[in-house]
Amino acid sequence: MTDTQQRSEAQYDTDPDISVDDFAAEAEAWLATKLERRPPPTEQVWGEGEFDVSVFHAMTYDVERAHLDTLMEWVQAKAERGYHGITWPRELGGLGLSRAHSRVYGRLERQFVTPGVHETLAVTRGLIAPTVNVFGTDEQKLRWIPQFVRGETLCCQLFSEPGAGSDLAGLGTKAVRDGDEWVINGQKVWSSGAQFSQYGELIARSDPDVVKHKGMTAFVIPMDLPGIEIRPISQMSGGSSFCEVFFNDVRVPDDTRLGEEGDGWKVALTTLGFERDHSESEGGGASGGTWSKVLATANAMGVADDPVIRNELASMYIHSRVESMTNRRAADLAKSGTPGPEGSLGKLLWTDGMNQMSDLVSSILGAKLVADSGEWGTFEWGAHVLGAPGYRIAGGSDEVQRNIIGERVLGLPREPKSDTGPWKDVPR
Repeated sequence: MTDTQQRSEAQYDTDPDISVDDFAAEAEAWLATKLERRPPPTEQVWGEGEFDVSVFHAMTYDVERAHLDTLMEWVQAKAERGYHGITWPRELGGLGLSRAHSRVYGRLERQFVTPGVHETLAVTRGLIAPTVNVFGTDEQKLRWIPQFVRGETLCCQLFSEPGAGSDLAGLGTKAVRDGDEWVINGQKVWSSGAQFSQYGELIARSDPDVVKHKGMTAFVIPMDLPGIEIRPISQMSGGSSFCEVFFNDVRVPDDTRLGEEGDGWKVALTTLGFERDHSESEGGGASGGTWSKVLATANAMGVADDPVIRNELASMYIHSRVESMTNRRAADLAKSGTPGPEGSLGKLLWTDGMNQMSDLVSSILGAKLVADSGEWGTFEWGAHVLGAPGYRIAGGSDEVQRNIIGERVLGLPREPKSDTGPWKDVPR
């Protein structure tokens, strides 16, 4: 038994029958010993402090690695009390408590100054670990979930491909069975954090003779296997969060297969469901700007009293409140622990809100958005404007989300498809 598996069976001091109120009191007292309390929210003081509204990290490799290390250390500190996995079963290292306990902890942690966020850690803990819990064997759950949830190792998504676009089911990276191993050949792209990850959740084509949705198999593979090449991609918003990943005769054991052979589409949809679910989050802030920063920018530029700008500010505020309420409703609906199609509505609201913010700050700032004059809180908005469109694609494009809502919620007819035959016969 590994050290991680031994720790996963640890028993915490927290009473498994503790009430939400008593749990909140214990958690708040513990947080107060570890972190500084965040000052009460106030109107942004123009010209003071850091003004970060970026959607994606724009760091050098070494700086981003150090940032990730700090975040992982914080998760591991929480793990000493079980606060890293409040709803996870105790046999997997969590506290085995309810979603209500988890939500109250999230609200409490947001009252303190935490190290921040990073997409790769969030993907590992919030997407991959829950997917393993749905499809993994008992051995796989003990092998991977505790170390993922504790922030000891990182796992990226190996889904998108250059030739598949938003049609994930059309992917062509091949997985060929060879005894107790699989041989992987192909290319993935837009794999966030692959350069930092020890594992990757891979979806590959295992049967080209059936329709595209049925011929895929999922794996959780080590990223240091011979034949894997990772190339970071320079982004227009700065940094290199995304990567290309190449597979050249990569041999992976069958015990890394997640789910049954041919179940890759189900595995992928489950992971994407968690990715689209914004109903719960721990402390650490969010990507991009905030309504208060937009308002402060409008005040500083002297346009907050302009009737058109005031109308857009009000519209943006209403949108943010509707998004928050929708996410709360989604949290209440997610009784099974696996988000349903309501996650698509939450993601649409999120991406629409970011793009609405981009349009509004562009109107407020004008040329100051693109001219780096050194004026505080102006040119920085460029990182948001350049980064926001990326999330209209990540986790399924806006068009895919609308199809999901139309077909699964509204009961509209499915879109006609021309690629209904075997995958190998579909023109590419």
